[in-house]
Amino acid sequence: MSKNKFSKQWVHDHINDPYVKLATKHGYRARAAFKLIEIDAQDHLIRKGMRIVDLGSTPGSWCQVLRERLAIPQGGLDGQVIALDLLPMEPVAGIEFILGDFTEEVVAKELEQRLGGHKLDLVLSDMAPNLSGIGSVDSARMEYLAELALDFSRLHLKPSGALLIKCFHGPSYNTIVKLFRANFTQVHIRKPNASRAKSKETFLLGRGLKTD
Repeated sequence: MSKNKFSKQWVHDHINDPYVKLATKHGYRARAAFKLIEIDAQDHLIRKGMRIVDLGSTPGSWCQVLRERLAIPQGGLDGQVIALDLLPMEPVAGIEFILGDFTEEVVAKELEQRLGGHKLDLVLSDMAPNLSGIGSVDSARMEYLAELALDFSRLHLKPSGALLIKCFHGPSYNTIVKLFRANFTQVHIRKPNASRAKSKETFLLGRGLKTD
């Protein structure tokens, strides 16, 4: 299929995607909101009073879901949500946003200040690499992002905490699953209905951080 035909097909599929229509109806910035909603319905990840970090948060649909879950009648949130991304994100009420690379010292210091010495209950990562179309390269990039999320979680999660990341089936998939099993007492694989059936995308959930 030519690139032009592929682009037209993508646009057609996107416009007719029921989750795109639902996202527009409910005011979500992306259809990805429903992926988190489905996983949360199954695994009960998000609860009031939690401290949560959303890695790779832009455009902010997961933050919108988090705000809904933690909102209280008198306004504000019962809990804390910090979003981080290399790209700017339009504000979401009650969500703290840090622009920058969370592996860099200046961003890490700002995060530490905002957490005030507290550990996290939940880390979310919808990060995905810029795909090159070369399987081995893309797989290596995905593994790298998974490792970054794991390293971040080992540093910031409570022992009872959880990490949810996006990954793709490919050469590095089994390696990523093994890394999760080495770091968490429970590992679950999730493929929400909102994730397109033909997509290689899946989500890994680790619960109960193993301590040395």
